Amino acid sequence: MRLVTRFSAYFLTALALVLLGFSGALYLLARTYLHQRLDERLVWALNILEASVDIERQGLEWEPTDRRILLGFDLGPEEVRWVVRDGGGTIVDRSANAARGGFQSDWKARIPPGQSPDATSFGRVPGWRMAGRRMDLDVLRKLGRGHPDDEPGYEVQYSSLVLIAGLEPAPIQSILNRLAITLAALSIGIWLLAATGGRVLARSALAPLTTMAETVGKMSATDLNRRLENPGTDDELEALGNAFNSLLDRLGDAFDRQRLFAGDASHQLRTPLAALLGQVEVARRRERSTEEYRRVLDRVHDEGKRLREVVEAMLFLAQPDGPQLVLQGVSLADWIPEHLKRWSEHPRANDLSFQRVSKGTEYKVQAHLPMLAQLLDNLLDNACKYSALGSPIVVRLGRDPLANQVLLSVEDQGCGLSAHETALVFDPFFRSERARCQGTPGIGLGLAVARRIALALNGTLEAQHGSVSGTCFILRLPEIA
Repeated sequence: MRLVTRFSAYFLTALALVLLGFSGALYLLARTYLHQRLDERLVWALNILEASVDIERQGLEWEPTDRRILLGFDLGPEEVRWVVRDGGGTIVDRSANAARGGFQSDWKARIPPGQSPDATSFGRVPGWRMAGRRMDLDVLRKLGRGHPDDEPGYEVQYSSLVLIAGLEPAPIQSILNRLAITLAALSIGIWLLAATGGRVLARSALAPLTTMAETVGKMSATDLNRRLENPGTDDELEALGNAFNSLLDRLGDAFDRQRLFAGDASHQLRTPLAALLGQVEVARRRERSTEEYRRVLDRVHDEGKRLREVVEAMLFLAQPDGPQLVLQGVSLADWIPEHLKRWSEHPRANDLSFQRVSKGTEYKVQAHLPMLAQLLDNLLDNACKYSALGSPIVVRLGRDPLANQVLLSVEDQGCGLSAHETALVFDPFFRSERARCQGTPGIGLGLAVARRIALALNGTLEAQHGSVSGTCFILRLPEIA
């Protein structure tokens, strides 16, 4: 299912629920209001009938002639019908229209429990809404109604009267039916209009996404220079396009580095292999003395060691996420002097020195000691290669309190790096022009491995110009308590 279809389906479903709820609520409100108005008309009619009853000491008198009642002359379906009965059920009086239209004049009003005896009761019979009120003389006298000062002697007319009024709900139901049809037609019309216009709007809104999908579908591994067109919508689609273009930039850089790495690696592997095979081929041309064979084997051994170093460094750098190391707390102030003792037999041992910026600080970090040792050895070996014999090489410990980091630096006073070379010094197989011209041995992987180890230790490794001359490499690691 296409995204436009899914989005339109969600929108139309929500709209249908809203229209259904709105129409249903409006219909119920109208129905409640109209039925309340119907009951109010019935109560009004009963009030008029009750006003025509005279409450005397001896009984109730029905006096419609003294109080002219205008209810019930119209024969229309919306006119009130009424009837007055005595306590025995005999009809005392009724409206002119009560005898026609199927009015239920024999309906009996029942007072709900807990209400006043003279309260109005409502009911339904087929085709009619009914209301009734019972007037009992004893009850009315207890309620203080009537004429307590009347002289006795009047003949008792009625001890009780029952007032009945009714209205046909058919006109109201007709209004409600028309309202229901109107609401249904409006809801369906609005829904169909939204279905047509909403799909067009959804397709227009998602057009940039469709364009992005088509562009991405045409890309290949050899065509990473293409980029998604910026929709200029200043919303999530534009953010998605920018994020995808950034991903393509990173992938392009990664592929470029991979191609460069593969080319350099093939060259670096081909050189020792060619030298190794050349020595073997020369040795096989004729019989040689034991000393000559020993010399050839030494050359083969040296080239094999170089080849092994290249392969191990390449395997280490080829890990996509870096090595998974188990870190432990270590005090660099104690560990570094112990590690530098391993360099005591090195020709540059007298040039090495260790300094601490703060004597009482332990400089504790989380580290993997074998990998940290390899990183430091790579930095020291690099400093020894590119600085003159007798020039100082300083291993220094410090802190960056603002970043809460420990700084381990190795500084030499060698030939140094230019600004361009400083930016490339950590790339695999990179070697400065001066190093190549001077014939300094190396394969250009030591610093790349060192930076990868720094990242695996949750730190960073950077190169700067030395304080006097040469180069200073600074390892930053998070400090722990």
